[in-house]
Amino acid sequence: MNGQTGPEYLQTLSRYLCEAKLEAFPSEVVDRGRWVVADCLVLIAAGMQADEMKRFAKTHLTPGSRGRASVIGSARKANAMTAALLNGTAGTWLEFVEDNLHAKGHPGIQVVPAAIAIAEELELPGRDLVLAVIAGYEASSRISRATKMRFALHPHGTFGTIGAAVAVAKLTGYGPEAMRRIINIGATLGLATSRRAIIEGATVGRVYSGMSGYMGVLAHQLVQAGFTSEIDGVRSVYGSIYGDDPSVISRIPQAPNQSFDPDMVLAGLGEEFLILKNFFKLHACARSIHPALDLIGEVMAQRPGGRIDPDEVARIAFRSYASPATLSAKTVTTTLASKFSVPFAVASLIVHGRRSLENFEEEAVGNPVIQGLAQRVDIEENPAYTACFPHKQPCDVRVTFKDGAVVEAKAEYTKGEPQNPATAAELTEKFFEVAGKVWKRTKADAVLDGLMGLDRIGNVRAFLAQHRI
Repeated sequence: MNGQTGPEYLQTLSRYLCEAKLEAFPSEVVDRGRWVVADCLVLIAAGMQADEMKRFAKTHLTPGSRGRASVIGSARKANAMTAALLNGTAGTWLEFVEDNLHAKGHPGIQVVPAAIAIAEELELPGRDLVLAVIAGYEASSRISRATKMRFALHPHGTFGTIGAAVAVAKLTGYGPEAMRRIINIGATLGLATSRRAIIEGATVGRVYSGMSGYMGVLAHQLVQAGFTSEIDGVRSVYGSIYGDDPSVISRIPQAPNQSFDPDMVLAGLGEEFLILKNFFKLHACARSIHPALDLIGEVMAQRPGGRIDPDEVARIAFRSYASPATLSAKTVTTTLASKFSVPFAVASLIVHGRRSLENFEEEAVGNPVIQGLAQRVDIEENPAYTACFPHKQPCDVRVTFKDGAVVEAKAEYTKGEPQNPATAAELTEKFFEVAGKVWKRTKADAVLDGLMGLDRIGNVRAFLAQHRI
């Protein structure tokens, strides 16, 4: 950074990241780090089976290509940069990966692939991997939290470049000055991502998280080669490029009345852990759809046999905070688009009678009963609910049946949020459901057992090789 130390907030953050030790973290932080790795890893393996992913991987895994990092779910190896790209892209394919409202996106899948690739290349122990994931998760989530992000921008491929870069730096033993440099370089390597692409179900959106890992490894290579950074690349990019213009008043208040607040980066550092405020998805769709699905689950539980007959439904009307109301398309034609439609997701849950990956697969999209019921599902914003977000995620529903009966339900916190957390049993059930797409149950059992003791594994590469991950 041209001989200058940079702003105090980056100096403080960098020192903290370099000094962080796994044994100093509360046990629940370490446990959450294990679950974030487990959640990402199994979703990568399953996502890698998609036809598009197989073709994408094939372009990178030529017969002459070499590497020491696993392309998870393919039984192939690549260099760390390529592995991070492919694994990060595959991990989002099912739209089932963990989320964080405070980070405004999916921190884990943007950090974990790069961290695994470097840990495997260097044959590091699992405790180093867990520590690096937590460090990258916290650093990038705090920077994203401090930013009033432009609503048109999809956050993946933005703050995640910093998270991946920090994880790599932690694994390779950076000191504070080098850590500041890689954070600043990582800040300038993000994408100009489109939220519209995600809403429309364009699969280009899958690669955004993959690019975070790719750019995180690239940032490491640049630092090692002697490249320099801006004095405060974080404020430059997040305050003026990714952040809303200060004159624009956001409809969803998430930060002070400025685009980037460095004090928010440090607020509660070392005492408040954003990884503990994450959200593990229990439905394979956009997290903004989950409040509606939770409420329909409550209504179903009140009906005979715990089911709703689609033919008996006259209308389903939701009111929510702003974000779910943007996912109001009633007709979808692709599996990815189905994951970004409240009407479709609700109709599919009712028809299938339970949450499942199959609710968003091709057969569901082609089901005329689901498509017909989706036409009778509406959602609109309640401004009072938007004012509560993100501290609460209010949603209500009114289900009117053709016989005139009406059932209503309301919730303030989405299932999976810290105030309404998913249980270990639910996370385990999710792991095995996803794993069933690619592994036998005995293998899934062994992998999960290992990941739950990840900080006790002596060699990440040996563990992945042992289980042929």
